Parts: sequence; structure tokens; C-alpha cells
Amino acid sequence: MTGIVGRMREAFRGDQRVDADALAARLDAVRRFLDAADGQLPDTRLVPAHTLVERAGTRLALSRDHTVVALAGSTGSGKSSLFNALARLDLSPVGVRRPTTGVAHACVWGPLDGANQLLDWIGVLPRHRFVRESVLDGDDERDLHGLVLLDLPDFDSVQWSHRLEVDRLLGLVDLVVWVVDPQKYADRVIHTSYLREFHRHRDVTLVVLNQADRLPPAELPRVLADLRRLLDADGLEGVPLLATAAVDPSGIVELRGALERTVAERQAALRRLAGDVADVVAGLDELVAAEAPAAGSAADTVAGLDRALAGASGVPAVADAVEAAYRHRAAGATGWPLVRGWRRLRPDPLRRLHLPGPTADAEPGDPAESLVAATSVPDPTAAQRSALGLAVRAVADRAGAGLPAPWAGAVSAAARSRLGDLPDALDRAVAGTDLGMDRRPAWWRIVGGLQWLVTVAAVAGLGWLAFGYALRALGLPPLEPPRVGVVPLPTVLLLGGLLAGLLLAALTRPVVRWAARRARSRAERRLVAAVGAVGREYVVTPADAVLARYGRARQALRDAAGV
Repeated sequence: MTGIVGRMREAFRGDQRVDADALAARLDAVRRFLDAADGQLPDTRLVPAHTLVERAGTRLALSRDHTVVALAGSTGSGKSSLFNALARLDLSPVGVRRPTTGVAHACVWGPLDGANQLLDWIGVLPRHRFVRESVLDGDDERDLHGLVLLDLPDFDSVQWSHRLEVDRLLGLVDLVVWVVDPQKYADRVIHTSYLREFHRHRDVTLVVLNQADRLPPAELPRVLADLRRLLDADGLEGVPLLATAAVDPSGIVELRGALERTVAERQAALRRLAGDVADVVAGLDELVAAEAPAAGSAADTVAGLDRALAGASGVPAVADAVEAAYRHRAAGATGWPLVRGWRRLRPDPLRRLHLPGPTADAEPGDPAESLVAATSVPDPTAAQRSALGLAVRAVADRAGAGLPAPWAGAVSAAARSRLGDLPDALDRAVAGTDLGMDRRPAWWRIVGGLQWLVTVAAVAGLGWLAFGYALRALGLPPLEPPRVGVVPLPTVLLLGGLLAGLLLAALTRPVVRWAARRARSRAERRLVAAVGAVGREYVVTPADAVLARYGRARQALRDAAGV
């Protein structure tokens, strides 16, 4: 945003009119900036912007037909005398005792009713409000109708409350006339604490060297030249500098003419607010100096986050359990029927982890789905927890890379904001993942059926042989069984069934191992995807939300600057 303040300075030059609609658009941009930045940046950095939005909204809602001009100066500069001279009435107390002016006095040219709300907002007490309206004046004061002239307390008063009141009022008025005198025009306080701070409000600033009648005619140009040098050093190049003498009506002609032109233009309030916008934008510029990173710019670190989440959530242990469970269940479905019952006595590896998989009747989004019982997956080790912390930090650092420090801190805080909920979310993700183990492959049934067939054949052969042995033992005539070659059929059935069962088991075993590895890989991919989705929801998405806010805040501030 290099050069924004400079371009704003050109846009708000005093010889150009400030468009009310354009100013309203810039103020709305400041509001949008606050909407994006609130909660992300320190409140202390946003106070000036909040103050501006509130003050500008109130000022624009009040009378635009009035121009509020303040006479500000140090003790003894003759502010009150100048105030009375412009009003042509003795309204503000003048005296030798300092400080004389303790509260602000207001003089309104024109009807007071139209300015009362404005003065209520500014905080001038009703007993200190005066109307510059008299039938004796005729049209003499008509050119100043709409002027609200304030005589402020001395900003260098020994009473601290006076300075606080001056600081408050200077933030509310439309135009400031700084009154200095020949003795203290170079005073460090007025230059460092006030005039220098008004360098972005040059269009609504006017400086008068009062009591010029006390200087010899030959000295006046030299004093004015020195004062101009000081003003230029304060950043107030081009600010009108006038010489006045309150004791001589002719000594305020130039000042009165400047006020008449200001009142006629009806631009002071808009220029003041435009300067306030420039001031606020300049103060916030460093907070949005960098280009806004795109949401998801940390995608290359998400893979590392997924690996860390997988380790912390026990994905390797679950994948091992899936492979073991596949072998266990495959052996129970395709093994020799006579030993299947013995295998069923061994616990299922997935059941030991309380991972039966999702229920068939659970619907996505069902509240019951979020109440999955906790698994018995092993807790992460210290190394896995450390790896997860480093991965989250890497995502936060990459997402906030290049951002100003407050925003980078906000990104990091957002990435870590839900870490406390992460373990339960990972456990639910693992427990709710379809591991692909709820369906029995068709080839299991085919092999199981063949095992039953050869087992039945072996049992039939054994029974046949036993029946023949029983007949012989009882002395009954033996049965002559059919033969296959020279081998009796019962023997063929028995031995063939046993050998076929063993052969079928031997042929099935490598297929089971291959299929178990595939089941493991499939389950591992699904588990990594599930815990990765949790990582994106709990880590990446909050960080991306802050990045999106940063982008909106940066664009809003550019709009506020009129760039």
C-alpha cells in the first residue's frame, strides 16, 4: 500500500471539493475494515477507527448547514479577544489572570435552534452559547450565517482538565484556527503536540499570528517568515497564515474573509472527516501492508499435517488391526470347517479396538452418529504429540507467512483454537470410518462351500470305512465298496477330502494375505482421509477464515483510501 497516504493527501487538497457520497463510501469501507478486523487485531489499534465511524456518522447526521470553527491557542495568545472581535460582542471573558477561559464558549451566526443539537453533541453548555443576531446589524453578518465559532480553553493551562477538554473538542470541530502570539509562536508544545499532529488536516487548518500590532512594521514580515518555516517543518505546507490584531477592526479583515469563504463553501465538515479518514488509514496501513495470501496457500503443509494426525489418532494401529482382522475372518470363512469353531474363540482384532465400523442404519448428520463410543486405539506417544504440534505450527506459519505480525499471530491462534477438541474429533472420525470390513467377499463363500464339500466327502469316507469295520467286528458279511482303481472308494473319499482341504487351504493362504494387504491399504486411505478432513475443519479452515478476513480488511482499507 505504498503511496496510499500520499495519494489521499492529493485527493483531499483544500482547493478541491469533497464529494459527500464518496466520503460516505470511504467511511463505509472503514466500517467494513472493522467488521473484518474486530476480534483479530488488538482493540487498542482499532480505537481510532471505531471513534471515526461513530463521530463521522453523528456529524453527518447533524446539521450540514453549520460550520464549526474553533479558536485554539496557548495562554495569553488573545484567543478570547479575537473571539469577541469576530463576534463584535464581549462574549468570552478576557483578563490578565491566567487561565481565563476554562470552558468552551460558542457564538452562532444565524438562528440558534438549528445549531443546538450540534452544540449538544460537541458539549458546549447552554449558558455558554450565544447568538450573533441583531436587527441593528442588518445584513452585515449575513455572510457568516451558519458559522459556529468556539473559543476553546488554553491547551497549555496549568489545569490538566483544560487540556483534556481542548483535546476532546479538537476531535469534533470542522476547522481549527490556531492562534499564536509573537512571544510564543515557536513554543515547542504547540508544534510537537498539536500542529504537527494536524499535518493530515491541512485543508481544515488556519494559523493566525495574533497581536501583530505589538510588532514593529519592519519585524512583522520576519516573524511571519519564521513562523511559516516552522509550519512547513510541521508538515503544514500551504496552510493559510494570517496576521491579526484583535484591538483593531481592520486587523481581522483577512480572518473574517477566510471564515466567510469557509462558511459559503459548506466543505469544512467534509474536509475534516476526509482528513480523519486519511489519518486513520495511515495509522492502519502497516497492519495490512502485505498482499493477502490465498486461502489454502498452506496446502503443501497439509500433507504433513495429515501424516501427523494419522500418527496421533492411531491410524497405523487400526490399519494393522484391519489386516489382522481380514486374515482372522477369512480363515474363519474359508478354513477347514472342523477347526473353524476353535478359531472363533480367538478375539477379532478390530473388536478389541471397539471398531465395528459404522452402523448400517446411521444417516449422515444424525446426532447419534456424533455419539460414537470411544475407541480403544492406543494413545499417541510423546513423539506423535510433538509431531502433531509441529505440523499444526507449520500450517499456521505457512498460512501467515508474510503477513504483518498481528495478523500472523491471529492466524496462528486460529489454527490452534480448536486443538483441545481435536482428540475427541479424531477418535470419532476413526470410529465412524467405513473400514470395508462389513461385507464378506463372494470368493470366501465359494471357498467355504468347497471346504464344506471336501469335508463332507472326507467324513462320508470315514463313516463308510467305520461302518465296514463294524460289520467285520460283528462277524457280519462285509460290504464290498466300489473301487477307484485298486483303492476302495471310502478310502478315496477320506484321503481325497483331507488332501483337498489341505491343498485348498494352502492355495487360499497367499490369496488371503494379498487381500488382507489390500484391505489394509484401503482402510488406511479412508482413515487418513477422515482424519485429514478433521484437520482441515479444526486447523486449516480457521486459519483460512482469518486469511479471508485479512483480504477483506485490506481491500476495505484500500477502498477507504480511495485507491
